[in-house]
Amino acid sequence: MAPTKSFSDTEPGDSHLSIDGFCKCLESYLTPDQIHEVRRAFMFGSEAHKGQTRQTGEPYIFHPLAVARILAEMHMDYKCLMAAILHDVIEDTPTAKEGLVEIFDEEIASLVDGVSKLTQIDFKTHAEAQAASLQKMLLAMTKDIRVILIKLADRLHNMRTLGVMRPEKCRRISRETLEIYAPIANRLGINTIRLELEELGFVAYWPMRYHAISKAVADARGNRKEVLRTVETAIRERLRQEELPGEVIGRQKHLYSIYCKMRAKKSPFSEVVDVFAFRIIVDKVDTCYRVLGAVHNLYKPMPGHFKDFIAIPKANGYQSLHTVLFGPHGMPIEIQIRTGEMHQLAESGIAAHWMYKTGDGGSSSAQARASEWVKNLLEMQKGAGNSLEFLEHVKVDLFPDEVYVFTPRGKIMVLAKGATVIDFAYAVHTDVGNHCVAARVDRRLAPLRSRLFNGQTVEVITAPGGSPNPAWLSFVVTARARANVRAYLKNLKQQEAINLGRRLLETDLHAYEQSLDGISESKVQQLLSEFKLDDLDSLLADIGLGNRMSRLVARRMAGPDAERAQETLDHEKPAVQLAIKGTEGMVVNFAKCCRPIPGDAIMAVFNPGSGMSVHRQECPNLGDFRKGGENWLAVCWEEDAEAEFSTEIRVEVGTKRGVLATVAASIAEMGCNIENVSIEERDGLSSTLDFIIAVRGRKHLARIIRHLRSLPPVMRITRAQG
Repeated sequence: MAPTKSFSDTEPGDSHLSIDGFCKCLESYLTPDQIHEVRRAFMFGSEAHKGQTRQTGEPYIFHPLAVARILAEMHMDYKCLMAAILHDVIEDTPTAKEGLVEIFDEEIASLVDGVSKLTQIDFKTHAEAQAASLQKMLLAMTKDIRVILIKLADRLHNMRTLGVMRPEKCRRISRETLEIYAPIANRLGINTIRLELEELGFVAYWPMRYHAISKAVADARGNRKEVLRTVETAIRERLRQEELPGEVIGRQKHLYSIYCKMRAKKSPFSEVVDVFAFRIIVDKVDTCYRVLGAVHNLYKPMPGHFKDFIAIPKANGYQSLHTVLFGPHGMPIEIQIRTGEMHQLAESGIAAHWMYKTGDGGSSSAQARASEWVKNLLEMQKGAGNSLEFLEHVKVDLFPDEVYVFTPRGKIMVLAKGATVIDFAYAVHTDVGNHCVAARVDRRLAPLRSRLFNGQTVEVITAPGGSPNPAWLSFVVTARARANVRAYLKNLKQQEAINLGRRLLETDLHAYEQSLDGISESKVQQLLSEFKLDDLDSLLADIGLGNRMSRLVARRMAGPDAERAQETLDHEKPAVQLAIKGTEGMVVNFAKCCRPIPGDAIMAVFNPGSGMSVHRQECPNLGDFRKGGENWLAVCWEEDAEAEFSTEIRVEVGTKRGVLATVAASIAEMGCNIENVSIEERDGLSSTLDFIIAVRGRKHLARIIRHLRSLPPVMRITRAQG
């Protein structure tokens, strides 16, 4: 089934004749004054794009007019149509947003600006530029949903005329359409646009696969045409017998949908069950369930294939009953049952709001869900570090499969398939996610990483001291949860970097017999101005993250006294060393190559952007850092360091049954946690056990080693160097 053109496609010809025809179409739902404004926008756009042509050879104004026609099919308001006609004037002509405000108004200018790409900023890669423009558009959408509707219509017309592009550009645009724009249309429930974007993207990105599936569908349709006609007649007759009003429409599954199902299930075409389907449109919800009973009496239902999206709508507001029946000769037939209002909403989604004169009714569900998604976008944007990260969150959020779970009070929560307890907690509220410590799933305690399944009831247990763990990022699924965890950790790391930077700077200032509090405000501001930083916290964070050396900053702050001591300090490190507590957080890492613990002689190496890495002084990986560079720091252990630190011991044992259990039990007896263990068999008579254990320091490690040496199977123990 090749993608078909709708009346929205513009044919080359006289542009004024085109606008006359377009305005004639608008008379069905707009007032004469509103149509006049649309015509005025066209005249302005036509003049602004004068002399410009598209790659198809037609005048450029044909494209904006075609975009407006697509939106007119949705009965969008006249200002949206005006913005659609003007949507490229800021990007492709000298016209500025301020000029549009003067000639039209702020509302139209904001819509046009929201759709316009970021062309005035230079980006390193095309991906960054695309991501930044998409981020700008989605954030504009949070203020006015019509921005994304204009963009979807713009993308649809571009896809309809994609054939004139270079092959590599065709593939790039098609991939972007399938990965971003079609899912956005689906998320907003605009089924008509989604389906056409998917079909056009499919044929342009995978033409061979498209034609192979198209041929297979045509062959199957030819072989089963008579059977399908029989099924349709049988359904109509059964509804007549039961006196149930309903319109029966035979439909064919879209090719991209068939392809996605084949790829997801790794199944051949012959095993895709619902290539053909029927849709039954009825008058009210009660009739939907009565029709369901009638078709189940006509043909046997296929177990496990009934879905009630009326009681539990999809995230985009879609409502319908889905069932799969064993038709004649065992041929599976999919049936969708919905009301006329549900059908309108399923086809138009959020755009249905403009189709109802009252602005409510059937569209309220889609509006509410779209508003919720828009709110989530704002939350994701706040937690994203850059536009590429934001785009990654958006792509995750557009993941189509869903799972439905319940709160203890019975409220339905819709989450992405594979979502965990953490995802659920953040879906309830950001504070619930940030402070969750445990959960009950169906009244039983469950780990926070537990995957959720349809119908489960989830209760989150919070505590004031609870906080996100970096490990959560390895299993959370939803974009909202991932963005919030990243944002929390980023803020936490920033604060930890500020605290470490302050300690480092105070340590180096102490060598000049000064302190940070004693430095004048004017001197601090002068340095901030030179470093192009906003405030002192930014400077301290830079120091803590290793982006700026504290001793150089201290030297600048100390002034003339530092200059006099310059020669001495270049050869001698300050007497006061930074004390490591083990609780500094993410900005102080303990090197896994040598695994230092309290009691070891240590030194630290700065990793710009990450903070410092602490090594044992005898670690061979330190290389030339000792020889004098500015990138290292002499440190020592805090006397009362009470954290636990990982270290590695190598235990050589005689090969006996149960020897691993014996050694592990002995380590546990000494109040030590085993984090990891690996076994290497040597000569058949002995084995090497490598344990990574958590200890409080060298004295604790020494007691563990003495205890293990007393075990009969143990032949030798060494502390591994990494």
